Amino acid sequence: MDGKEQLERVRERVIETIAKNMNLYGITDSIGRLYGMLYFHNQPMTLDEMKEELGMSKTSMSTSVRTLMDLKMVEKVWKKGTRKDLYLAEEDWHQTFIDFFSIKWRAGISMNIAAMTKSIIELERLEKSEEIDEEVRSAAKVDITKMKAALSYYEWLNRLVDSFESEEIFDFIPKNKEEL
Repeated sequence: MDGKEQLERVRERVIETIAKNMNLYGITDSIGRLYGMLYFHNQPMTLDEMKEELGMSKTSMSTSVRTLMDLKMVEKVWKKGTRKDLYLAEEDWHQTFIDFFSIKWRAGISMNIAAMTKSIIELERLEKSEEIDEEVRSAAKVDITKMKAALSYYEWLNRLVDSFESEEIFDFIPKNKEEL
């Protein structure tokens, strides 16, 4: 096996591992492979080049690139003399994790806070109603207490995400062991 074949084999192993890991976060293997391929390509690529490299349809490739752009794992770049859109992988994995984590968790936090807040309001109305029996009133009080505790958790989770976005997390868990 020559050096080029060995290089490709090593890269392919890492790309497959990236694809499997991204699958843990709800990202398809094909999108993970696309990111891995862009990561090792070392220069911007067009959709046509990516399509050729991975053998995916242009529509699928376009959707995959858009997903990676939404997650801030790929950015569109400009190159003089090129009319087609070019895409480049984000190579800072700390930043990639922060962006991915923040985007996904902020959406979940927002959705849960909205549901809990609306439910607490409804339960407080129900609790004050004279038309319910004591068993329902008691259950509503317990549920309100549980949901307020959950809201406290989501407020903490928001602060955790804030610490990632501000990079304060690295004050507690440095990027490199040498910084400990």
